[in-house]
Amino acid sequence: MHRRKVLNVGAAALGAALGTSLVSSCKIERKTNANSLALPKIKWRMATSWPYSLDTIYGGAETICASVDKLSGGNFQIKSYAGGEIVPGLEVLDAVQAGSVECGHTASYYYKGKNPCFAFGTSVPFGLTAQQQNAWLYEGGGNESLNQLFADFGVISFPAGNTGAQMGGWFKQKLNGLKSLQGLKMRIPGLGGEVMSQLGVNVQVLPGGEVYLALDRGAIDAAEWTGPYDDAKLGFNKAARFYYYPGWWEPGPTLNALVNRKAWDRLPNEYKAIFNTACFEANLTMLSRYEKLNSGALQRLIKGGTELVPYEEAILQAAKEASEQLYSDLSTNNIEFRTIYNQWKKFKEEVSSWNKINEYSFLDFTHK
Repeated sequence: MHRRKVLNVGAAALGAALGTSLVSSCKIERKTNANSLALPKIKWRMATSWPYSLDTIYGGAETICASVDKLSGGNFQIKSYAGGEIVPGLEVLDAVQAGSVECGHTASYYYKGKNPCFAFGTSVPFGLTAQQQNAWLYEGGGNESLNQLFADFGVISFPAGNTGAQMGGWFKQKLNGLKSLQGLKMRIPGLGGEVMSQLGVNVQVLPGGEVYLALDRGAIDAAEWTGPYDDAKLGFNKAARFYYYPGWWEPGPTLNALVNRKAWDRLPNEYKAIFNTACFEANLTMLSRYEKLNSGALQRLIKGGTELVPYEEAILQAAKEASEQLYSDLSTNNIEFRTIYNQWKKFKEEVSSWNKINEYSFLDFTHK
C-alpha cells in the first residue's frame, strides 16, 4: 500500500478503479520517492477526432497528456495526434480496439452504428445538462454501464471533457416551419441526426475539419458543431448567416477517452490512477473553458452580422416527439438499449425533479 503515496490524491483505491471515484482537486502534485523512480517508462499514442485549430476540444487531449507526464515525473508519456494524422477523426474507436494506438479522445456517439447505446456516453436529444451528465456518469452508474458495452470492443472509456449545452447549428437559409426541413442537407451526428432524419433532413456525418468546406461549397445546407468559440474558429459564420438555438440534441455532451483494454491491463496501478485523474481534470477544465469563451465569441459573431434565431416551437415539439418515438423503437428492438435507457431515464426524472426546485426556479426568476 505504501506505493500509493507516490500520488498526493485523496481518493481511496483510485488506481484500481475504472473511473468510479472522484478526486478532491484537479491540480494535483506528484511526490517523488524511491518507489516512483522504479516505475517503468511507458510511451503511448492518442488518436483524436479533432483538428489542432480547435484548441479547447483538442485541448482535452492535451490536458490528459500534460497531466500524465507531470504526475508520473515523465515516466508515463502520451502523445496526442489530430484527427486524420493516424486515422480519420471518426475511426478513433476502431484504432483503439485494434491496438493501432493505445488510447483515443473522441465522442462515443460517433460509433452508434456499432452500438446505439454509445450515444448515451456523449449526449442524446432532450437529454441531460453537463452537470446532470457528469452526475449520471460518475454517481448514477452511467460509466459502469457504458464500460460493460465497450468491453465487447476490448476498450474502456473515461469521461474526459464536456462542451456544455451546444448551439442549434448554422443554416444558409432561414427556416420556415417543419416543411423547410424536408430535403435539407445537414451535418449532424448521433441520435440527433436520426431524429432530424425523421423530420425529413438529409443527414451527413463529417469530422470537424471537413465541415466548413462542405458548408461553404454548398455540399450541405446546414451544420452543427459545438458553440460560438469553436464555430467561429472553423469559419462557419463566413459560410452561413443564421445561427439557431437551442442545440436540443446535445444539452451537455461528454467527450470520451478510450483506452485499449490490453494496454490498460499492462499499466502499473500508479499509472492507472494518474490517467484516471488526468481525465477528471480534462473533463472539468474543458467545460470551464467553454463557459468562459462562448459568451464573448457569441457577441463577436452577432456584431459581425450573424443572425441569432430560436427554433420554432413546432420544430422543437416535433423533434421531442420524434426523439421519444426513437427511444421507444430502439428499446423494443435492442435489449441493451432498453436496459441502459431505463436506467438513464429514471436518473433523468429524479435529477430533473430536484433541479426544478434548486436551479430552474432561480434561473426562471433571474431571467425575467
